[in-house]
Amino acid sequence: MEFVPERDADVLAAVPAAPAVFQLRGGDAASEPYVSKTANLRRRLQRLLGPVEERTRRLSLRGRVRWIEFARTGSDFESGFVLYRALREIFPKTYGKRLRFRFAPLVKLHLENEFPRASVTTRLGKLDGPARYYGPFLSRSAAEKFMNDSLDFFKMRRCVDDLHPDPAFPGCMYSDMKMCLAPCFKGCTDAEYSGEVARVQAYLDSGGSSLVREISAQRDVAAERLAFEEAAALHARLEKLHAATVQLPDVVRRIDQWQAVMVQPSAIPKSVALFVVRAGMISGPVAFSPEPPEHTRSQSLEARLREALDSFAPAGKAATVETMEHLALLKRWLYRSHRTGEIFLADGRGDLPMRRIVRGIGRVLRGEQAEQESRLNLSS
Repeated sequence: MEFVPERDADVLAAVPAAPAVFQLRGGDAASEPYVSKTANLRRRLQRLLGPVEERTRRLSLRGRVRWIEFARTGSDFESGFVLYRALREIFPKTYGKRLRFRFAPLVKLHLENEFPRASVTTRLGKLDGPARYYGPFLSRSAAEKFMNDSLDFFKMRRCVDDLHPDPAFPGCMYSDMKMCLAPCFKGCTDAEYSGEVARVQAYLDSGGSSLVREISAQRDVAAERLAFEEAAALHARLEKLHAATVQLPDVVRRIDQWQAVMVQPSAIPKSVALFVVRAGMISGPVAFSPEPPEHTRSQSLEARLREALDSFAPAGKAATVETMEHLALLKRWLYRSHRTGEIFLADGRGDLPMRRIVRGIGRVLRGEQAEQESRLNLSS
C-alpha cells in the first residue's frame, strides 16, 4: 500500500493490529528498505510513520517511506522464518549479520577418516558425504558432555591427530586405561576398530537404544548362568548408561534423517499453519483447517491432513550454509522454555504420527500448551 504522510491516519487505520513481517520502501528504487517483524503491525507503524514528537530520539521514517508491504503471520516462529526468507532475498550479502545466527551445535562422526572419531562442531558438511551429524543440541557444552559420557562405553579413539600406526608409539592415557583400542600403535586390527565404530554409529542412530539392548541381553544371560556378580556389574553399567542417555533430548536425531511436522497458530481464522522439516530444511507454511470444505466432507481429517502434507514440494538439494541457517532457526524455537505450537517427529522408519498430529492441531486451535516434561520431549 502507498503511504502519504498527509493521509497517514487513513493508511495506518487500514493496517491490521496483528503480528506481521513488513517492509518499508522509499520512492527511490536505489534506497535501502527497512525490513522487520512485529507483534502488532499498526502500533509499530504508528511509531515509525506517525507525526514526529518534539525532543524525541525515536526513529522516524515518516518523510522517507513511500510504500508499505507486509505479510501477516500467526506465530513468532512463522514471523522469524518469513523474516529470514525476506532478508535473504533482499540482502543476500548481509542477511546473516542482520539475523545474528548462532549455529546449532552438532556431534559429528568422522567416518571419512581412516580411523574414525567423534567431535562437536557447528559447521555442517555435506549430508550425502561419509560423515554423520547428530543434533541440534542446546549448547556446545551439552553436546560435549553427552559425547564424552557416551564414549566412555566404547573404545573408539578420542585423539584428534591423523594416525600413522606405529608399534613403537607409546599411546595415551585412554589406551593405558583400556578405554581405547589404540590403533595408534596397532593395538587392534582394522576390522576390530571398524566394528567398534559401527557400534558407536548404531548407538548415535538409535539414541542409545542399541547399547541398552546389548547390555540388557548380556545381563540376562549372566543371570541365567547364575553369575550374579557379573549380572550386578552389568546392571550398574546400565544405570550409568541411563545417566548418559537421559541427557539426550528427543529432538536430537541424525540430521540427514531429521523429519518432522510443526503445527503453529495461523493468521487465517480457524486454521493452523503447517511446516515440514526434512533433513534440517524447513518448508511452509501451509494453512490447514480442520473444518472440511463442502466437497471433502466425506474425507476423514487424517486423510485431508495427509493430502496437505503431500502438497509440500519434495526436498531439493540445499546449500550447506542454508541448512545450517534452518537448523539455527529450528534450534532457537525447540529449546525455548515456553514455546507456541507443537512438533511431531517421524519414527525410525520415517512414518509420521498422524493421530497425534491431529490431536495437536486441536490443541493449537484451542490455544492450549502441550505438557512440558522435565527434559525436552515430543508432544504427546
